[in-house]
Amino acid sequence: MKRPADFAKLPDAGLSARVQRVYAGLRHDLHLNLWFPQAPLAVAVALFGLLKISPEIPRALGLHLISTGEAVQSASLMHSAAHGVPAIVIGVFLIIMAIGMQLRSRLAWVIVLLILATDLALGIADYSTTSGFMLAANAILLVATLAAYRSFQRSSVAAGTLFAVTSIALLLAYAVFGSYELGAEFKPPITDLATALYFSVVTMTTVGYGDITPQTIEAKLFVVSFIILAVAIFAVSLGAILVPVINGRIASLLRPGERKMQRSDHYVIVGKTPLGYNTCKELRARGQQVTFIHDPGADRETDSELDVVTGNPSDLEVLRRAGAERARAVLALSEDDAENAFVVLAMRELAEKVKTVAVVHHTRNLASVKRVRPDLIVSPQVLGGELLAMALSGEDINTDTLLDQLLHFRA
Repeated sequence: MKRPADFAKLPDAGLSARVQRVYAGLRHDLHLNLWFPQAPLAVAVALFGLLKISPEIPRALGLHLISTGEAVQSASLMHSAAHGVPAIVIGVFLIIMAIGMQLRSRLAWVIVLLILATDLALGIADYSTTSGFMLAANAILLVATLAAYRSFQRSSVAAGTLFAVTSIALLLAYAVFGSYELGAEFKPPITDLATALYFSVVTMTTVGYGDITPQTIEAKLFVVSFIILAVAIFAVSLGAILVPVINGRIASLLRPGERKMQRSDHYVIVGKTPLGYNTCKELRARGQQVTFIHDPGADRETDSELDVVTGNPSDLEVLRRAGAERARAVLALSEDDAENAFVVLAMRELAEKVKTVAVVHHTRNLASVKRVRPDLIVSPQVLGGELLAMALSGEDINTDTLLDQLLHFRA
């Protein structure tokens, strides 16, 4: 139980609490939890990827325009490959990873962070040929991405598959492009894209028929580069797909109470308390489905038949995992009045039409909890004090008065 001073976190106490209430109102009105900050960051990352690509396409293709407007092949193919291709690969990778960021993928966030940091370091090292605007944009985007780390917590097979497909596609494009550009340095020469694709696939899959071989140092180094990349990308891609599956399996073994099930038209109870368990018992006796939300630090010894979700109960993502937006009601029955109030606030943001019930243990907190507007407030401690006072003073026990003390309905 928190001390009285700690209850200042509630929306009616102090300037910071009022600011927090305004922010919560804005999040609700603008539905920020659905798109902020992942959507703006995803757009910014995609735009930065486009900026990386646009000036490099002609150079990567080894083309330059002459006065008649015709395109001719550049003499320095390796210079083009060394400068244009990495920029295009980075740009395309950022654009595709922006999709993963929109899905709040932790893997996509890590990849974007690594790409931005590497690109910034290379740009600073080669400052004489790097645009100051691109360096500044990279630095700002890197800081913004790092600051939003809490919003990217999802680890899924879909995100891992997206990463794997994207990585392999980009690697294949790099191999085909490089093989075609350096075609004259192979034996027999690679003169068309179909042959370049054949050679790239055979080499990447380590089949190695040996019918096409690099002859020059440049061609050999190029082949070595994409063989190393292929091994690394295949290994990382396999891990990106398997790790979420293995983690989910391990989590289900370690937390048997938190199992996959259809959560709809049910009751969500927050708080491992006697009131919570008794309420659960009575609801289940009436044929109702109940889902518990426990704090990660709480004792997890529970009835194996209970549907349990672990996490911060005022976190929107935890409430979604518990199916709170599809519930009949959410009951905040923890021993912490402040936590109960914040659960109600979170539900106002997530699904305002779902009924909410909050327990208040201290009379001094009753007015504060009323301000977050739960549909029903239960105050058993207040009821117990009123009942005991009536019995000791010899007053007639007034049922209506006791009911008013116990339950406070929202008008």
